[in-house]
Amino acid sequence: MTVRSLGYVVVETTDIAAWRRFATDLIGLMEGPTGPDGSLRLRVDERPFRIAVVPGKSNRFVSCGWEFRDAVELAEAVATLKKAGVDVRPGTEAEAANRVVDQLFHCSDPCGNALELFHGRCYDYTPFASPRGVSGFVAGSLGMGHAVLPAPQLQAARAFYQRLGFADTDEMWLAMTPNPADPKLGLHFMHAANPRHHSLALMGAPVPSGCVHIMLEARSLDDVGYALDRCIAGGAHISSSLGKHSNDFMVSFYVQTPGGFDLEFGWDGLQPDWNTWVPTHSLISDLWGHRWSPPPPPKS
Repeated sequence: MTVRSLGYVVVETTDIAAWRRFATDLIGLMEGPTGPDGSLRLRVDERPFRIAVVPGKSNRFVSCGWEFRDAVELAEAVATLKKAGVDVRPGTEAEAANRVVDQLFHCSDPCGNALELFHGRCYDYTPFASPRGVSGFVAGSLGMGHAVLPAPQLQAARAFYQRLGFADTDEMWLAMTPNPADPKLGLHFMHAANPRHHSLALMGAPVPSGCVHIMLEARSLDDVGYALDRCIAGGAHISSSLGKHSNDFMVSFYVQTPGGFDLEFGWDGLQPDWNTWVPTHSLISDLWGHRWSPPPPPKS
């Protein structure tokens, strides 16, 4: 029993038009048919959607959809969580149909991050075609990418996801100030049952938007460069300049989404051999680049 991949994410917004412009015009995602809940559905591959943006009363990250291989593995995961005292609610048939999956369960991790656990890969066989010429994304059986979630109760969250079958890939403890007594910010990078370096990372701090960032991996470095140019020209806030991470070798930049969290647009992430991989402890976060810039203050 283990999570196979990050199947999708769900976001709530007060401004669908802003998300549509950001996702299609700047990032180059493909818009799919509107969901039964009125959601904007965004594609990166052959799945009906990987990002669902639902109209609502706030701008926030709602949940990650974690995929299991089949009903047996999903049932094992649900039983494991219930045995540990986690409140798990079965999704209705309408909820499963809305997510375009066969079966769905809801729960939350110890930090309050919402999860949707599902099985059932559904395809409509519409080829991915970017409106901005993105050559494609590394997705498919590797999932849509990765998500980094706030986890103030860091070790409890790590133990929770280990129960679901996630395994450690890397950890970092980063000093956020020059003070030698800085307690350091902890991050745990965890992989699912696919070759992606990490499908999940946990950061030991609260985040108002509900998510630190999500990552999409393009098929070429040019895709990244063109997207960076579009984001700058379109007036989006570039949270981090182009850089290369130390632990997964991803070359990427970060841009703020209309939801207040970041999207990492990357290329050429490491795909370890889990039969020989030894979990690492990275002492630095980047090999080069990734100069961070805080977002501008909100307009009064």
